[in-house]
Amino acid sequence: MSEQDSAEAPSTVLCVDDEPNILSALRRLFRPCGYRVLVAESGAQGLEILRSETVDLVISDMRMPHMDGAQFLKAVKQEWPDAVRILLTGYADIGSTIEAINQGEIYRYITKPWTDGDMVLTVRQALDGKALKREKERLEALTQEQNEALRELNESLETKVQARTADLQKANEKVKQSFLTAVKIFSTLMEMRHPILAGHSRRVAAVARSMAIHMGMNNMGVQNVFVAGMLHDIGKIGFTDTLLTRPVRTMNPEDLLIYRKHPLDGESALMALEELAPVTKLVRHHHERFDGQGFPDGLRGIDIPLGARLLAVANDYDSLQIGTFSALRFTPEEARQALEKDRGKRYDPQVLDALVVVTTAPPKPVVRQRECLLSELEPGMVLAREFTRSGGVLLLGVDQVLSAKLIERMQAFEAAEGVEMTAFVKD
Repeated sequence: MSEQDSAEAPSTVLCVDDEPNILSALRRLFRPCGYRVLVAESGAQGLEILRSETVDLVISDMRMPHMDGAQFLKAVKQEWPDAVRILLTGYADIGSTIEAINQGEIYRYITKPWTDGDMVLTVRQALDGKALKREKERLEALTQEQNEALRELNESLETKVQARTADLQKANEKVKQSFLTAVKIFSTLMEMRHPILAGHSRRVAAVARSMAIHMGMNNMGVQNVFVAGMLHDIGKIGFTDTLLTRPVRTMNPEDLLIYRKHPLDGESALMALEELAPVTKLVRHHHERFDGQGFPDGLRGIDIPLGARLLAVANDYDSLQIGTFSALRFTPEEARQALEKDRGKRYDPQVLDALVVVTTAPPKPVVRQRECLLSELEPGMVLAREFTRSGGVLLLGVDQVLSAKLIERMQAFEAAEGVEMTAFVKD
């Protein structure tokens, strides 16, 4: 089979669930997508299929007899690490989900009952990410091969080296952009459960990043603060819907006991991803207080990582405005005044000063943009705003370059939603 034929072969998806009706529903759902769908009614049967078939993506239910989803996906990760792993679960306990994340290193978890549009979009994004990784590896291998040849040529070929380096930089930038977009999408999983939460993580991340820049953090530090802002509430995945939206100041002692565990649960959920170690540290400490009265470790003053001090202010600043900190909703100015009352106690004074600067600065010049129906989009256009579904759930990030394939997917999502959608593109 040629490389071209291989590249055009349909992706293979393996669905594992002990309920035949679930398998039938998944098969029907993915049939129009052009995927080759295999099914198994147990983890053992799924492993048998994997030994004889090349599988790109595995979807496994959590609760199965003999071998649960966490055990099965751990085995898949060990023997077939290139297969993307997705967990199907009801509102299970946090321990089971964290076990699957840590041991199986799953790409995403999806709660039952799922939304067909979200399920299809998640699988497409997972397969696209795998294809992008494969393409990156191919480009890097090709770059290494060409660099070996270039060393044997004379200095007149320097321009070709520069051109190749530029191509690699573009590829790496695309991978970085895709990673950040994936983080944004992952951070909205809980926000889908209630409209009041929509956009909270993105706003916290944006304010914290602006303060980090103002305070002179280096580029890597700024990026870690931004990613931690997107993921700071990941430890709340096991909260009930009621607890998730209950204002902190109205929680009873039992609620507070659960609430105060979420920084540690967030750290546990991210611990398997070694490249996110600096981010994980900020997630653990974003509820520490400057006076040492915070949790989970009671750190004081500058012993608290600067990024965590930034997140503490940014998080409470937004929470006061959306009503998840107290029963009242504050204006931005009222929120700043409320935070000032805890200057030097709950919050780092220098961080509060940075908040005032970044939230009262004159607005940046507006990028020239225009609103388009999805039918009017053309390849090469660049998104000027995030492309979201109803409720503020992120689908595509700012500066995403639209391809014909991506536009087709956006239009397919619009058709599935049954609502006319628009996108803002740079003019």
